[in-house]
Amino acid sequence: MAQNMTSAKDVAHALKVAGGDELAALIARWEDDPRAQVRHAVEGARRRLERDGRERARVDSLYARARELGGPGLVLGVDEVGRGSIAGPLTVAAVALPPEPRLLGLDDSKRLSRKRREELDERIRAIALAIGIFHVPPQAIDRLGMARAIRLAMAGAVRRASLAAGREADAVLIDGRPVGIHPSETCVVKGDATVAPIAAASIVAKVRRDAILVRADGVWPGYAFAASKGYASAAHIAAIRERGLTPYHRRTFCTRLVDEPGQERLF
Repeated sequence: MAQNMTSAKDVAHALKVAGGDELAALIARWEDDPRAQVRHAVEGARRRLERDGRERARVDSLYARARELGGPGLVLGVDEVGRGSIAGPLTVAAVALPPEPRLLGLDDSKRLSRKRREELDERIRAIALAIGIFHVPPQAIDRLGMARAIRLAMAGAVRRASLAAGREADAVLIDGRPVGIHPSETCVVKGDATVAPIAAASIVAKVRRDAILVRADGVWPGYAFAASKGYASAAHIAAIRERGLTPYHRRTFCTRLVDEPGQERLF
């Protein structure tokens, strides 16, 4: 029982902070220890190891799907954020990821907390082969219409990512329906949850656009931009009806909210 010379507290701490192969080795080393604190720590570590294994398998499937659809070259994942908002820009990101390291936690940005999105955004930017971001402002959305605005933004994001990579993309994988922006374009329904570079693009676009709306809240306080991110929350709608529209609103999306009797535009 020489291993019992290590205190139960130290064993529990080692099991808590270890990961991967080290964790598996520690579990094997301490699984027969009779001390209650160690048994409890081993069981918790075993559950964590199983969760980590499932997560790795899920993320591996996202990368495998990207390779299956895009091939071995420079593969850009493309996604948009802000399509249904009534204020703020439409934002599109195009991202190319290396095959390694794998980004555990990578997922559709809508499934992630703000803190988790921001953590993953930092990791994506640290390892990405290329990133391109394109914003279409509200006035341009009003002028072009959403379909043309999406096409413009996706083409712009792909162009900027290609410039960042120093070469043209070999494949462009887009979340949703076909838009016709690239000769090697493939569209994937729910791609932001099933294809690694599209998931990364959804996170990058969401973090960038959210930051813009938070800044807008300081310029036009009272419209709940920081909380609603420009979407039609109850507080946002109430502010429009009380105060009118700002230059940051998409007027073609807000006609019903301001053209009622007794309502006036402030800008």
